[in-house]
Amino acid sequence: MRKKDIWIAVGAVCAAIVLGITQFWNLTVETGSWGLSFQTEGQPPTGPANTKQLEYYDAAYLGNTNEKVIYLTFDSGYENGSTAKILDVLKKHNAPAAFFLVGNYIERNGDLVRRMVDEGHIVGNHTMHHFDMSKLSEKEAFAKELQDLETLFKETTGKDLPKYYRPPQGIYSQQNLQMAKDLGYKTVFWSLAYVDWRNDAQPTRDEAFTKLLPRIHNGAVVLLHSTSATNAEILDELLTKWESAGYRFASIDTLF
Repeated sequence: MRKKDIWIAVGAVCAAIVLGITQFWNLTVETGSWGLSFQTEGQPPTGPANTKQLEYYDAAYLGNTNEKVIYLTFDSGYENGSTAKILDVLKKHNAPAAFFLVGNYIERNGDLVRRMVDEGHIVGNHTMHHFDMSKLSEKEAFAKELQDLETLFKETTGKDLPKYYRPPQGIYSQQNLQMAKDLGYKTVFWSLAYVDWRNDAQPTRDEAFTKLLPRIHNGAVVLLHSTSATNAEILDELLTKWESAGYRFASIDTLF
């Protein structure tokens, strides 16, 4: 091989290494809590990690922004009497949803969990104990939180738990994302939510609509809490308004 050819080959290798390092760096995400920045009404917000970074870890917070589609998701840490009404509304609108459940919820509300499954909704993994998962650095401890919930769901429904994971409190780390991916999970964040989880300070109907209507956008992954009495009361009207604006509802199965 000529000296010139050798230098060309060395240059190509170096360029590939630099490109690989750059791509890896661009996929690095910092430990933190999922938050959103809304810049323009009706447009998707930006998150602390972008879609490319999340895609590498089989994670997403946003769907197809070219389609007027909404993905409904509910976080359920416990039951306070609102879920049945929420399920009634979803059935009325033929709207699929994903319910991210913790162990306590499944243990105490088997009938509701079975109803979710029977009515075509996805039950996702919100972990067994709702820990800050970013503090679980050992793979075995992280896996146990997810696998114990899988076992409980199988015992309750007779079915395998769909492998969708939502980090408790939205707290995540790059290590967590990789561990979830290694376990075959897809991590689901969100692109629209509001403060609906405080039972002692529930938003009014108008306050809820002020947050949820202007910020809806194509491909929105909406996070609502099933513990919210306000959500149960406004859901029928909310879905009707979104439908009137031309949106349809899709399962998170199509998010990935």
